[in-house]
Amino acid sequence: MELLARDAAILSVAHVSFDGPIAMKKIGILFGQEHSFPPAFVERVNQKTGGKDIVAEFVKIDKVVQGEPCGYDVVIDRISQDVPFYRAWLKNAVLTGTAVVNNPFWWSADEKFFNNALATKIGVAVPRTVLLPSNQPPADTNDKSFRNLAYPMNWEEIFSYVGWPAFFKPFAGGGWKNVYRLHNSEEFFRAYNETGQLVMMLQEEVKFDMYFRCYSIDQRHVRIMPYEPRHPYHLRYQTEWQAPKEILQKVERGVLTLNQYLGYDLNTVEFAIRDGVPVAIDFCNPAPDAEAANVGQANFEWVVEAVSEMATRKAREHKAGCDNLSWGKFMRAAVDKRELSEFA
Repeated sequence: MELLARDAAILSVAHVSFDGPIAMKKIGILFGQEHSFPPAFVERVNQKTGGKDIVAEFVKIDKVVQGEPCGYDVVIDRISQDVPFYRAWLKNAVLTGTAVVNNPFWWSADEKFFNNALATKIGVAVPRTVLLPSNQPPADTNDKSFRNLAYPMNWEEIFSYVGWPAFFKPFAGGGWKNVYRLHNSEEFFRAYNETGQLVMMLQEEVKFDMYFRCYSIDQRHVRIMPYEPRHPYHLRYQTEWQAPKEILQKVERGVLTLNQYLGYDLNTVEFAIRDGVPVAIDFCNPAPDAEAANVGQANFEWVVEAVSEMATRKAREHKAGCDNLSWGKFMRAAVDKRELSEFA
């Protein structure tokens, strides 16, 4: 009840009447099961703007008509990865000029294996990783659908390249679902038989000295957070690493490079430090956890402020009827027929 009352108070700010022809910009946040971040974000934006030219609120969808505006100039998307209807709504909104964070077209297209492959081309270290076909064939396929796939795979070369121990995980998953830590080929084949139609990747385990999880906001702001992935989830941020300044500088450069090429305005990047070299472990988190109880109050305050600042900037720079999306250097290089290195 307390949360509902707070939400109602916040939303009331968004419906103040104004005298005169003020061109109001509207920011919406689209979310699901989160509790702390959405209301804090809305409250912070409205505090910043005073409701004079920009207002923030929870997104409200009552109809979706092709080619018609959604009523928002900026939308912060926290849930469309789980709700295909929302993803389709966001793409329609983009067509009519809404700036969506994150770009729903790119978010629909990329996945963890491609991101790793891209990292190898832009100078960011990543674990040795291979892509594997699903153990069970997809629906509506048969043996003829796999004429181009060698069987059996060259397991000897694959295992030699990756090494043991290794992590076995979905190529486009998250939340530590269907993740295995394996020590040999026998464990691998046992796990492989459990994965059904999931497309998986096998990835080298990185033995690290330090580990960091980093918020990346607006492709320009970075929050480096000490993190211990081996701890229970609620304790992972309660750790400290004595990291030299040069290590932290390398981590920050890596975070910015990855997100500038991918085009994500809101993301987290995890770096394991091995022999002084930051190795990017996971950097496909376009709706990263921002719950205060999980990330800690200091990190929560930082991300609320940074995302609010980004949203208000995008609202002020918004151009009606135009493409207001962020497109990464990878896509810009592809469209312009230029080498990735030209964007370094």
